This record gives sequence, structure tokens and C-alpha cells, in this order.
Amino acid sequence: MTSITSIVDTPERRSIGQTCDDVALLLLAAIAIIASLTFKNYGLGWDDYTHAEYAELLLKLYGSGFTDKSALSFVNLYMYGGGFDMAAALLHKILPLELFETRRLVGAFVGVLGIALTWRLGRRVGGPVAGLVALVLVTVCPAFYGHMFMNPKDIPFAIAMVVLMLGLVRLVEEYPSPSSHTVLIVGLGAGLALGCRILGGFALIYVLIAFIPLLLEELRTQGLRETVHRLVRVVYVLVPGLLFGYLVMGLIWPWSIVRLDNPLQAMTYFSAFFEKPWKELYNGQMVSVPDMPWSYLPTLFALKLPEAMMVTLAAGLGVTAVSLFRRDVPAKRKMILTMLALAATLPLMVAMVKRPALYNGIRHFLFVIPPMAVMAGVGFAWINDRVRRQGAMAVLGVNIVFGAALLLPLAEGIRLHPYQYTYFNHIAGTVRAAEHLYMLDYWGLALKQASEELRLQLEERQEIPPANRKWKVAVCGPQQAARVALGEEFSIGWDSQSADFAMTLGEFYCKGLNAPVLVEIKRDDVVFARVYDIRGSSISSLLTIPAPQ
Repeated sequence: MTSITSIVDTPERRSIGQTCDDVALLLLAAIAIIASLTFKNYGLGWDDYTHAEYAELLLKLYGSGFTDKSALSFVNLYMYGGGFDMAAALLHKILPLELFETRRLVGAFVGVLGIALTWRLGRRVGGPVAGLVALVLVTVCPAFYGHMFMNPKDIPFAIAMVVLMLGLVRLVEEYPSPSSHTVLIVGLGAGLALGCRILGGFALIYVLIAFIPLLLEELRTQGLRETVHRLVRVVYVLVPGLLFGYLVMGLIWPWSIVRLDNPLQAMTYFSAFFEKPWKELYNGQMVSVPDMPWSYLPTLFALKLPEAMMVTLAAGLGVTAVSLFRRDVPAKRKMILTMLALAATLPLMVAMVKRPALYNGIRHFLFVIPPMAVMAGVGFAWINDRVRRQGAMAVLGVNIVFGAALLLPLAEGIRLHPYQYTYFNHIAGTVRAAEHLYMLDYWGLALKQASEELRLQLEERQEIPPANRKWKVAVCGPQQAARVALGEEFSIGWDSQSADFAMTLGEFYCKGLNAPVLVEIKRDDVVFARVYDIRGSSISSLLTIPAPQ
């Protein structure tokens, strides 16, 4: 069964493979150029300012020779790694960019690197066609692409997990004699993943479950004694790589090695909800985040993933399930497919059963999107291989349909720019239909464009603030984001009674005011933010309910 096992290396397939690789490299170059031209468009969110502070504290920790330990108790961020934050802070010292522009640039770089690694993982698992499809799908997935510019936690973690999965796939292929390069990649991936979030431990579960087919095959062909010997040898060879990973983890997450049990403490801390509960909009209802139903994640993934990805992902998972029962599929191949299938689905299934506090849509689970894209690439390659037997016209037809399906999320992503992360697919009715059912701009990125438009409006009108004070702006949303975007000429706060202007997000917790609208930021006919002129008005509050913290 060539679509599940190996593919004969014919001149035709080599030609197709080379073409796919060439197209992938051209696409990566185009993505990098687009990201470099647009990274400044992405605004600040609720967490940006705090993460920037955490970065400075981490640098002080290292710069002081570990005498200034403020970083090791800073809010709850000390329980996360700060590799991304430190990299951005260090680059800011040498680049001619503002701090938060530098953070966006680093996010763009990390995101493009992650897309490239997803391509390499997909190519290694499923061949050139699968690799190209994985690259395209993860790129046109607006939830992933939009987050990569401004998410300092979840996207770096997702990329670290791709590095780890790439190392684990190589490890299985080379079992029981992994190369030093493979050991290094496994160690680096493990250190980066755990150093970003303790959830990196999920990878161990993937390996243990997926190892079952290979273990059974080893017992059948090698016997118990040799099987144990080979396994012990692999573990022994991995020790230097894991020690290297521990050092990497400690470098980007210093709190984790202050005490040996600190990673376990972080796991315990994050296993329960650690903040004061608030309510978010889900399916048109106000729901407390610790009480979200089991359907939260599967529903939002179904409504936020591109349709083309979901169809090909289902095919890839089907290929994996079938391969487990076929004797002609090598055990190593079964293990690799099972690991990727678990990486794409197991965290969601665990969350559905355990029902932790859930909020901000799917952002905490972005790390499953790259393996989903890889499995989707495997699924498309299988479909393409099957259709090829029907002739060239059938292959052309499938590729045209697939290409047309890719245009849907691509067009929506362009229309929503720079708020791609708010995307809802056409099954959901796009953001137009989702506006009153789910959270859209929950991180408040639109305050950047609203602030810029307010400044422009005041300049065009040649208005100046009242004597001896700054313009006062009451903000419903992340106030630090508005403060950075507006600059020193404006005073930012909650007090709407004494303010000149009110800046509000288009989310449910911000009131629609009966006042002249100066600025309106819209995408696809959906309001993301407004600025009202409230001079002379008496407005007691901008909130419908207490704002998220």
C-alpha cells in the first residue's frame, strides 16, 4: 500500500518532489517578506506590557549574577519561560525599533521559523507533497498566523513542540541507534518546550502510547532480552541530549531549576484555575471561564480552523487508524503516525474530560495546529495518491478544489488584517455571524489602530488639549496598549466622567455610548473598536460588566 508505506522513487515522483520543495521555499520567502512588511501593524494586548517587564527582570537576574531575584517571583510569569521575552529585550538594545515593534518582529521571525519547521516535519513524515500542504495549511490558518506576531507564550511553545516532534520522528526512524544530531534535536526540543510551558510534558505521553506498536514488533522479532537491551541503549544514548535540554530549560526558565521540584509545582499550579473568575461570551451566552462546557474546544476548533484543513486532517487521522491494523505497515511508521495523531488530538481530548478553565478561544491550544497541519498533509498526500490512479484529470480536479478551498481562509485573513486571530470560518458564518456569539478581539489589538486614528483626527482638526493638561482618554480594554499607542500627550484611565474621549473595544463588556463617534475600526462590517467624543457628556462607566483582568 504505497500511500501508507514507502513510495517508489521514480523519476516522475522525484520531479514532483523537487517541484514541491521549490514551491515551498518560494512560499517561505514570500511569507517572510510579507511578515517583515506588516509586523508593525499588530497592536498590543493585555499581556504585552507585563511580559516586557518580565524580560527586563530576567535580564537583571543574569546581569546581577543571580543576586537580583525579582524575576523569580514576578506575578505568575515566573512559572513560564521567558526565552521569547528575553530575546526581544536583547534585540531591542541593538535594533532601531521601539520595544513593542521589536517584540512584533521577533514574533514574526519565530512564526516564520515555525512554519518552516512544520514543512520539514510534514515532509519527513509524509513526503514532499505532504510537507508542502502542511506549510500552506498552517500559513493560511488565520488563528495561527495572526497569533504569531503578538503571542509571546503560545506560539513560541507551539514552535518548540514542533522541534521536539521533529526530533522524536528522527529518533523513531533511527531506532535503536539514533545519531548525535537526533539526540541534540530531541534535547533542544524538550528544553525549549518545557522552558516555554510545562505542558511540554505531553510529548512523553505521545511517545509512551505510540511506542506500543514498535514494542510489540520488537518483542516478536527480537525477543524480550534484546528488546530490553535495545531500549536501554537508546535511553542511555539520549541522556546527554536530555541533560542539554535541562540546561536549555534552565536558561530560558530559570525558576525551573532553582529547586528540582519547581516544574512539578508549576504543573500543580496550572492544573487548577489561578485567577479570579470572569465571564466570557460562548455560543451567545455569558459563561464563567471555570464553567465552560466540554464542547468549548471542539466547537471553537470546528469554527476557527479552515475547512480545507479539517477535511484533510480527517483523512490523515483515518490513514493513521487504518495503518495500525495493517501488517504491511512497518512498526516505526505506525509509531510516527500515532505520535503525530496524538499530538494533534490528545490535548483536546484531555481538556474535554478534565474540563479546566477555558478562555480566549483556542489560543492556549495553538500548539496542536502544526501537528494538525502535518496530519492534514499526510491525508492530502493519501487522497492525491489514490486519485492519481484515476488519471491526470482527476488529480487536477482534486488540486483545483483544494486550491479553491484554501482561498476562503486566505481571503478572510487578508480582509481581517491585522486581526487574523479573530477569524471564524464559513461554517461559522465568518466574524459577521460570530460577532454576537463568541469573543473576537479578546486581546484588544484594535486599540492600536483606534489610537492612531484618534491622533490623526485631532491633527486634522487642529485641536489642542485644554490648558495645562493632557487629553484625557477613558479606555475600555487593555489600557497599557492605548497608552503606548497614544503616547505621552494623552492621559489614560477608567474615569469616563472627566475624560475627553472614550475608547472602547467592540466586545460585550464595553458599552455602546450615546455620543458622537470620532473613530470606528471595522473589519468585514464588524466593529472592533470605537472612539467617542464625550466632552460635555456625563457617562458613569464604559463597562457593561467588570472587565477581564
